[in-house]
Amino acid sequence: MTPSTTRRAQEIEPFEVMDVLSRAHALEAAGRHVVHMEIGEPDFTAPEPVVEAGVRALREGRTAYTATLGLPALREAISGFYSAKFQKAVDAKRIAITSGASGGLLTVAALYVNPGDEVLVPDPGYPGYRHFVRAFEGVARPLAVSAADNFQPTAAMVERAWTPRTRGVLLGSPSNPTGTLITPAELKKIALFVEKRHGVLLVDEIYQGLVYGAEPSTALGLPGEVVAINSFSKYFCMTGWRLGWVVLPETSVRDFEKLAQHLFISAPSAAQHAALAAFSPESLKVLEERRAEFARRRDFFVPELRKSLAVPADPGGAFYVYADCGGDAKRFCLELLNQEAVAATPGIDFGANGTARCVRFAYTRPRPELEEAAARIRRFAASWRAS
Repeated sequence: MTPSTTRRAQEIEPFEVMDVLSRAHALEAAGRHVVHMEIGEPDFTAPEPVVEAGVRALREGRTAYTATLGLPALREAISGFYSAKFQKAVDAKRIAITSGASGGLLTVAALYVNPGDEVLVPDPGYPGYRHFVRAFEGVARPLAVSAADNFQPTAAMVERAWTPRTRGVLLGSPSNPTGTLITPAELKKIALFVEKRHGVLLVDEIYQGLVYGAEPSTALGLPGEVVAINSFSKYFCMTGWRLGWVVLPETSVRDFEKLAQHLFISAPSAAQHAALAAFSPESLKVLEERRAEFARRRDFFVPELRKSLAVPADPGGAFYVYADCGGDAKRFCLELLNQEAVAATPGIDFGANGTARCVRFAYTRPRPELEEAAARIRRFAASWRAS
């Protein structure tokens, strides 16, 4: 008999966006100009001081394993960042450097999820949340968020969904796919409820720096067992460097470290040395200029998209717009790509709560391409509504 793979491997859903990406590449190979709005990564590369620091680390041979929790200097730099940016005193000893936010989320799931434990996650929401919970035999229970709540969980939702088997809540702000933010007041209410139930609040802050019209905030400092997951990928424009971090309660650091020792050994060393330069004044100036550019793109693209599709909630952060196409979103995305060469992500990647009719667009393209994409979408949407 041929050995079979595990149920967790067989049950995991594929990323629909990868089918879109493959088709987009095929169209490009055939000579079409595709506007890529499907992939969730900045079109900017790392700031020059980061690149120079990375090259220097490679030339100086700084490529050996680091301590599992990361370079002490980088942990101190992140601690200083919280102090300067958020006026939060975060002990560097609570900070663990990880192989991307994904590595951080995976290790956090291993840290907190026992078989059969329930973790409440937003739907729609980043698909990794439910899959990381499932990987450790937990159950990701969806919270049906909607435009009425800015596509973010509320304390009332959490209270209604909580059962004796619930271990905690995992949410993201700004959110993927909607780009919406949870208010600090609502997040505090959730934290207080979770604390009373002796649970854990896990907050994905990977898009933390990309907030528009308001100042970025953090869940750190809220009451109870609170874990913040972050990354150098989005705000710092370092997706392929595969570097993130987790801020843990002091009592959980050693257990996290033991798990990470076996799961990853350590995060990429050259990337860690490079990331030290991400907090330099020169780098932060560049990153803030890019944040302003993303805000300008949002301010252009959202009103343009609303001429074609319904956008139920204004995105306040990240670089996504979540739109209702009024029908089969998977078919919408494939036909939009085939007819107008605009690549977008069907909502079914992000859950089951009304996602089959929604589409995520990433405005990670220069203004001229966004203008072209808006014109193409408007042309396609007219024929879509008529069909």
